[in-house]
Amino acid sequence: MGFGNVFRSQLLDLIEWLDNTSDTMVYRFERYNNEIKQGAKLIVRPGQMAVFVNEGQVADVFQEGTYELYTRNLPILSNLKAWAYGFNSPFKAEVYFFSTRNFTNLKWGTQSPIILRDAEFGSVRVRAFGSYSMKVKDPQNMLQQLVSTDGLFKVNEISNQIRAEIVSSFTAWVGKTKLPLIDLASQFRDLGTKIRTEIQPDIDRFGLELTQLLIENVSLPPELEEVLDKRIKMGILGDMNQYAQYQTANAIETVMTNPRANHPAVDWSVGIAMGQRLANSLGPVQPPQQPQQVGFVTPMMTPPPPPGAELWHFSRNGQTFGPFPVEQLLQQGLTADTYVWKAGMPAWMRMGEVPELASRLSMMPPPPPPA
Repeated sequence: MGFGNVFRSQLLDLIEWLDNTSDTMVYRFERYNNEIKQGAKLIVRPGQMAVFVNEGQVADVFQEGTYELYTRNLPILSNLKAWAYGFNSPFKAEVYFFSTRNFTNLKWGTQSPIILRDAEFGSVRVRAFGSYSMKVKDPQNMLQQLVSTDGLFKVNEISNQIRAEIVSSFTAWVGKTKLPLIDLASQFRDLGTKIRTEIQPDIDRFGLELTQLLIENVSLPPELEEVLDKRIKMGILGDMNQYAQYQTANAIETVMTNPRANHPAVDWSVGIAMGQRLANSLGPVQPPQQPQQVGFVTPMMTPPPPPGAELWHFSRNGQTFGPFPVEQLLQQGLTADTYVWKAGMPAWMRMGEVPELASRLSMMPPPPPPA
């Protein structure tokens, strides 16, 4: 042994670990011949614990703090054989530092799709993704079960095992709860807590604690996403009649503001209106018509009725007109024998037989004589 090594081995030791990484869980303190000298100082910083190993057996576990290693003031080390001799004879021990902080934002996910049975969509292949956090709970147990003689134990050496536990438990829980896939997002937090609680006993055997488990996304197959997108669009449009009326009113206002401009919205609205008229012409079979007096018909450019108004149709000379709100209907020169109809009526009825119209019809002056 050279002079430099002899001199270094006789100095009072300072045993500490300054971690400049973000993924190291366990670090074995490197020192000359593993010799611990009388009066050595051990510094265990916040977020750390230290484990002494003598001849392959765990001797003591130190919490955070500063310790001067003398046999007279550290009786807890009495089970270290050489300590009783005041370290006058050579003896070897190893010191393992454990980082007890939370290791956060660790990712988990399904490597391949998992098949779930959904009440609405049947068998569906889905993928799930999320994150989790863990920390060292029992350094001695972790040293025995995972670390052994590994002098630098990092997160990635256990993360694959944790991910497998999470995915397996997620698949079992989703299948067991039978939640509809479209409602699954509202249960992410509760489901994550249940999965974490279920797999914690399996994590305990490694001396670790799963402090948080988050489910961030459950992705559906592209073809199922297209179906859901169409359902959402249909839900937004709602009543097509009211939607067409709303679009027509906006288009008319745009035309009046700038009549010379090209307005695709107007063309679209006119197309919707023509489609509605075609649907009305293919509607219920018209009853035999009685001769009617020719009256005045409101032009097509009459402003649309307010949303929610009842819309009426009337029949004259074998043709159907409408829809009109009741105020416009009464302006068409109708009589008690004119056939009328609105949504919800089983068949066409004479105007005089409809109570809500007959009462207002009696208040109208008689129609003008034919020219």
